Amino acid sequence: MSWDIKQATRRMTMTNNIDDLAGPAGEELFRLGTEALAGKDYPAAQRYLQAALARKRSPDHLSQYALALAHQSGDLQKSLTLCREAIQREPRNPEHFLRMGVIYLIGGRRKEAIRIFHLGLRVGKHPAITRWLAFLGHRQKPMLPFLSRTNPLNKYLGKLRRSLSEKKRSS
Repeated sequence: MSWDIKQATRRMTMTNNIDDLAGPAGEELFRLGTEALAGKDYPAAQRYLQAALARKRSPDHLSQYALALAHQSGDLQKSLTLCREAIQREPRNPEHFLRMGVIYLIGGRRKEAIRIFHLGLRVGKHPAITRWLAFLGHRQKPMLPFLSRTNPLNKYLGKLRRSLSEKKRSS
């Protein structure tokens, strides 16, 4: 007997019980959870990914469930712990760093997110990480590091450096 996806979706909307999803395999649940996450249906994504994680505790399942958990419940501590476990088990996958960075952004921790995104880029090129970093912007170090960033001299020199670099790019 083949498993009907519509039936799984119907069961998911009627109950929160993971045991009711006994039909589909872990990879199918992971795919459904990923689609629900992309569609911003966070409650369904969390349930599908939790069921997939119960069947197979792979690094991909861990970090994807952590992202859904952060979106749905806002439990950043548990989400970050799951992402750290995924990174420990598969340290060369930049996707885990991407998900962890997004979790930090959900929690309003921009500085940590940028740091994690940069670590992810060291592991491997990932276009989504690059897009996030471009979106978040990059602040260069102050021209005079012994003065505060808000010091008028640092502000003026920073603006001068920016205008010179823009002129250099356009030439």
